[in-house]
Amino acid sequence: MLVHPQFDPIAVHLGPLSIRWYGLMYLVAFGLVWWVGTRRIAQRPDVWTRKDLEDALFYGIVGTILGGRLGYVLFYKLSDYLTEPWKIFYVWEGGMSFHGGMLGVIFALWLFARSRRQEWFAITDFIAPLVPLGLAAGRLGNFINAELWGRPTDVPWAMVFPNVDTLPRHPSQLYEFALEGVALFLLLWWYSMKPRPRGAVSGMFLIGYGCFRFIVEFTREPDSYLGVLALGLTMGQWLSAPMVAVGIGLIMWAYRKGGTHRKERP
Repeated sequence: MLVHPQFDPIAVHLGPLSIRWYGLMYLVAFGLVWWVGTRRIAQRPDVWTRKDLEDALFYGIVGTILGGRLGYVLFYKLSDYLTEPWKIFYVWEGGMSFHGGMLGVIFALWLFARSRRQEWFAITDFIAPLVPLGLAAGRLGNFINAELWGRPTDVPWAMVFPNVDTLPRHPSQLYEFALEGVALFLLLWWYSMKPRPRGAVSGMFLIGYGCFRFIVEFTREPDSYLGVLALGLTMGQWLSAPMVAVGIGLIMWAYRKGGTHRKERP
């Protein structure tokens, strides 16, 4: 049985200011998206430039932060924030939703595509394979903070989180790191190496993330303020199932429509 190291959530103290590990993981996430994006540009220099990537990343950062926060408010604690709406702005207390962040990024990239007068799926197909390593960094941040822990278990690698209780639990943050981060990155990188119909790579992202998140939720402790919902599923599973359905529909539409990525800049 393992014991969580109980890391100090604050990475650096700068006088009255403090920099938290979770905040640093956001910087690492966006840095990884930029770095992997430059590798993709090296493979397809006639399609994207570094300036295109940096502009799209700016839109994505804004979409991630605003969408992630609003998604948490709407999907997880709406009643609390309706009672105390000013706390929506208390971002230092935590509270971000991946599904909300994803919707925020989708809308932000739609605005980016409109500003460049380019096809939306041309943008999302390029960006999708870059996202998983950023997600991996975020899950490491969850693990460092000893938050979003797993359900009690007796597996050999079970971990005790002393900040929670003395029960051995699934280190579900590391499962998400491995599946939503590393495995999804490898899947999308491999899938996008060959020309695919417009929208197919985006559809594969939705299917891959939705499936991996749905599976991991069986090992993750449900949020205490929500618990298990209808059909014994968690909020994360109810939000992930539509992703899989939309992803399947998107791939079917893409292959039915036919055609692969043309050589054009965003």
